[in-house]
Amino acid sequence: MSAHGDHDMGHTVAGWTGSALTIAGTIVLGLALVAGSPAGLGIGGAVLVLAALASWLLHLSGRGKPTGPRPAGGRDWRARDTAARQGHPDCLGCRLAGRRPRALPVPRPHAGPAPAANPRARGSRTERAEAG
Repeated sequence: MSAHGDHDMGHTVAGWTGSALTIAGTIVLGLALVAGSPAGLGIGGAVLVLAALASWLLHLSGRGKPTGPRPAGGRDWRARDTAARQGHPDCLGCRLAGRRPRALPVPRPHAGPAPAANPRARGSRTERAEAG
């Protein structure tokens, strides 16, 4: 049992890499802001863009996780996500990469016997209005 109980915190290679690069980029941005360095601001911004791209590419390669909790056996941070190649439903990163999971067939209602005709209802409204 982990320190968080039976809860999937989403610890993955993509998550750890993205977090580490984001922290590094934010530190560079903060130091550059205090020092008044436009070059440092550019470098820090570039590291943040690199963090986003690295996380996204690692997610697409199966080193991330789909939305929602994972089964208990797949919660190790090094576990590969085998469904990443087809794309995850409701995942912006997969949609941006053009990966859309195959739609599941929609169950159709059973076509039972037709309902019995109402003997009081004859014809359409216009026919009843003309007759009456």
